[in-house]
Amino acid sequence: MQESIIFVRDLRLYAFHGVMPQERKVGGWFVVSLRVHYSIAKAIESDEVVDTLNYAELCDVIRREMNVPSQLLEHVAGRIASAVFQSFPQAEALHLTIVKENPPMGANCSGAGVELHLINDKTK
Repeated sequence: MQESIIFVRDLRLYAFHGVMPQERKVGGWFVVSLRVHYSIAKAIESDEVVDTLNYAELCDVIRREMNVPSQLLEHVAGRIASAVFQSFPQAEALHLTIVKENPPMGANCSGAGVELHLINDKTK
């Protein structure tokens, strides 16, 4: 049995998410990491990008969804996950982390956010 993962680690983006109106107006920095369970067996043999899940295309999906302002990071995470499974139906599962740097909550921390792990039922 083979397990393989394509990933994007710590993609830093400026976006306009937050419950407070000021957050959606001024924006802030977010860090997104995405791990997609995807068989790379064919790419191992072929050495062709068409036989794998292109991580540049994953970045495009993340950027597109992060550009849509939302109140909750949970909502953004759900949109990213749906878009990944729609764009890459062979993706078996994903693990997504979105961190809001310097959140306005009166605490000295490097970030707060959400993690999401989903299995693509269509591949089972």
